Amino acid sequence: MAKAIEIRWHGRGGQGTVTAAKVLADACLSGGGYVQAFPEYGPERAGAPIRAFNRISEKVIRMYGPVLHPKVISIADATLMDAVNVTEGAPDDVIYVVNTSKDPKEVREKLQAKESQKVFAVDATKIAVESFGRPMPNSSMLGALCKATGVVEMDVLLENVKKSFGKKFAQKIIDGNLDAARRGHEEVKEG
Repeated sequence: MAKAIEIRWHGRGGQGTVTAAKVLADACLSGGGYVQAFPEYGPERAGAPIRAFNRISEKVIRMYGPVLHPKVISIADATLMDAVNVTEGAPDDVIYVVNTSKDPKEVREKLQAKESQKVFAVDATKIAVESFGRPMPNSSMLGALCKATGVVEMDVLLENVKKSFGKKFAQKIIDGNLDAARRGHEEVKEG
């Protein structure tokens, strides 16, 4: 696990972005770290832009304010790059993980990312539809984020996806989400 890292998630209501932040927090917690996961809602309706945040550390976290300079920015809906300032507060060494079918180099140009900033792209929605029949990119984004950052081991993440989704869904949906997380991890590309 990373010594200390802050993550900002951008998504739309109904895409599972807040759930992804919570599952990542649970995975890091079970991996022996200290964590925070919290959402920031605007208008609470499906399709509205939302943000969620994680703080992950090897030491007790005593900060409770907003995440202003995230080391990782996860964008679960690429259309948000035209709608909100997803690069706000991004440090020179930020890691972007974007749900898109586009080549990571195209995404880099769109974000106007600096050479020192890493850009990863994964077609998380396509993976989700193929894995469990719904356009919910959260599990595949989690797998991609784990590969891009190394913030938690993949087996720990998968165990927490199983635990989190097991409370709410049938085994077929759980298996589909596990497959989506694995595929996100395998199919993410850096550019």
